[in-house]
Amino acid sequence: MEYSPKKTKEILEQENFNLKKKFGQNFIIDENIIDAIISKVDIDKNTLVLEIGPGAGSLTYKLAKYAKNVLCYEIDTTLKGILSNNLKEYNNIDIIYNDFLKQDIKQDLKKYSYDKLYMIANLPYYITTPILIKIIEEVNIDKIVVMVQKEVGNRFKAKPNTKDYNSLSVYLNYYFDVKKILDISRNVFIPKPNVDSIVVEFSKKERLYLKNEKIFFKLVRDSFKQKRKTLKNNLKDYDLKKVEEVLKKYNYDLSVRAEQLDIIIFVDIANNL
Repeated sequence: MEYSPKKTKEILEQENFNLKKKFGQNFIIDENIIDAIISKVDIDKNTLVLEIGPGAGSLTYKLAKYAKNVLCYEIDTTLKGILSNNLKEYNNIDIIYNDFLKQDIKQDLKKYSYDKLYMIANLPYYITTPILIKIIEEVNIDKIVVMVQKEVGNRFKAKPNTKDYNSLSVYLNYYFDVKKILDISRNVFIPKPNVDSIVVEFSKKERLYLKNEKIFFKLVRDSFKQKRKTLKNNLKDYDLKKVEEVLKKYNYDLSVRAEQLDIIIFVDIANNL
């Protein structure tokens, strides 16, 4: 019998499976949501998809239908039987039962041939950011589409002069164009989380020229160190004369706060330090 997300609850009950809060397990049970995500992402038979935390396989099942291969990482080994049974229809799915954050992804990818590398996942709320940073730093990913806690997703896609804009917003914007593609109600999961979610898409873009990425990333972190303070206060250990010279080009001075500055200005400052 073909697996479908709406059968997830029934399957978990049959298997006496206990959902584990420590792994942030919230499984999707609404097929319409999965179809909506798939329809907004250009997966084809030249695409390798990485999925972190497949759960019972609701999203995995649909990804395998359209992708060349799906490589999943699942920390919970007690899901082996459920995933094996739910996904038995496909031979293009591999599941590595290990903590994704400890895995050598580059090594894992060597066995695959593909034109496009995507990560598509319903990420556990408690480790969303570490997962994204690991992906960005370790592999050349073309696109990321993730379901995340709404509050977190808003920070990912935030623009200058908004309350959600922070150092992570700038970091992600260096690598990707970030946009929301879907709102997700808490009611489409079991167990039902306390918050709603959104699906955010990260599309790889041409990077701005940087003389030194380390200097840039440190500058951004330090600029947002105490968000309500000015650059003059947060960047006391920098050459403030050089910082101010760049700011003047954009009609700002050292009394500006980091949340007011576009990524282009941070890049320009970093290149002049």
